[in-house]
Amino acid sequence: MISRRHLIRSVGGLSALGISTAAYGVGVEPELRPRITRYHPTPRQWPADLQLKIAVIADIHACDPWMSLERIEAIVDQTNALKPDIIALLGDYVAGHHHVTRIIPAGEWARVLAGLKAPLGVHAVMGNHDYWDDKVVQRAGHGPTVAHRALEAAGIPVYENDVVRLAKDGRSFWLAGLGDQLAYVPGPHYGHATSFGADDLNATLAKITDDAPVILLAHEPYIATRVPGRVALQLSGHTHGGQIRLLGWSPALPRQHGVPLIYGHMRLKCDVVISGGLGCSIVPVRVGVPPEIVEVTLGRAPMVIVS
Repeated sequence: MISRRHLIRSVGGLSALGISTAAYGVGVEPELRPRITRYHPTPRQWPADLQLKIAVIADIHACDPWMSLERIEAIVDQTNALKPDIIALLGDYVAGHHHVTRIIPAGEWARVLAGLKAPLGVHAVMGNHDYWDDKVVQRAGHGPTVAHRALEAAGIPVYENDVVRLAKDGRSFWLAGLGDQLAYVPGPHYGHATSFGADDLNATLAKITDDAPVILLAHEPYIATRVPGRVALQLSGHTHGGQIRLLGWSPALPRQHGVPLIYGHMRLKCDVVISGGLGCSIVPVRVGVPPEIVEVTLGRAPMVIVS
């Protein structure tokens, strides 16, 4: 995960580069209109003749002034304009830092996200901040978070180690949603001596009952080193691309098991796409990794035969 110490050190490095660079990182890039970042991976497990367009929204971190309801509404409109077959929400809906003028209640941002539209639906998982922000769930060590309940009240299903079988053009595939890998933090107030996650990859995949291809939603990308070849595609967020990314280098994020699970598309046993997300964590700074909505297209377009 992003290290507070390393991210603050990176911000200090920006200041050393110049006041204008640091000011841009705080006052401009975090509030840019999201770019659309497109990927067209070709997982061997995915049928080449089954085209599926997925819109991915990650790390909203709703709060004023950085991620207002009006800005979330614009993100919803921008996502709908892509006309995706399916929309994936990858967690961290709540504010990720304290440099805010207002914490937006879950019911408010969830009602805005209810405006997302796709033929195969909108599907969500939770992120670590959604767990960390819910003190009741932290103390209990289990249970749906406030963010989880708000999304489901708005008509958006949330998956915690669960799957759903979907179909397009008569062809089936599975969507699997993993519980958050960093859900519970240690501390005397919570009664946890160590941190632990809400994720159970084996139990999740055990719910798949046929050989149709699988797409896995996992807030943190770190599970990717354990995901088997049974899965065609893993979609993740969490990293914000490091929030500060200089010439392809993200100083705030270390490699995981020797793999740079930080940003973009890579191929392990399955294809992995990591979104740079939309909001900010720890401090409201982004440099070199502007906010983005990700569009992933699987399969090729059907051939048009002209006679």
